[in-house]
Amino acid sequence: MDELIDILDSEGKLTGKTAMKSEAHKNGWYHQSVHIWFYTENGQVLIQQRAANKDTHPLLWDVSVAGHIGAGENLLDSAVREVQEEIGLTIERNDLEKIGIFKSFHQHSETLIDKEFNHVFICKLTVPLNKLTKQESEVNDLALIPLITFAQETWGMANLKKYVAHSLDYYKTITTEIKKRL
Repeated sequence: MDELIDILDSEGKLTGKTAMKSEAHKNGWYHQSVHIWFYTENGQVLIQQRAANKDTHPLLWDVSVAGHIGAGENLLDSAVREVQEEIGLTIERNDLEKIGIFKSFHQHSETLIDKEFNHVFICKLTVPLNKLTKQESEVNDLALIPLITFAQETWGMANLKKYVAHSLDYYKTITTEIKKRL
């Protein structure tokens, strides 16, 4: 879905300009997204398999919930909205713990250049997996995996054909921050 988003400079500062997401991707303009990683108190991480029809990384496993921040939208409001849309879960802003901002660059083609600042949050999952409702247009599948398995599969980037290729620092931060809370 195309949406109006804020355009950032290369340092992550708002430029005062907005554009449709498709235009930002076509021109390689920096913009913002939210990433929400859910974990359980028994040490599992919720991962999402991206839908087959996605322009980027179809059918690869990725962050529990992610999405673009609408123009002028508050970060926390965006995160709460994306969680509701993608997995049908209602959370509160104070359920989210921000653990960092990661600059990301993926050139998928000459006309799809994704430059983002990912605002990353973690959140405890307090409902069973079968209580989540996938947004079919975005999510192919959801799974809970042990944190140790997640770390092994992402830190060494051993499963590049399974996961979206975020930076090693990104995946280490997710694992480390979740482990601190267990």
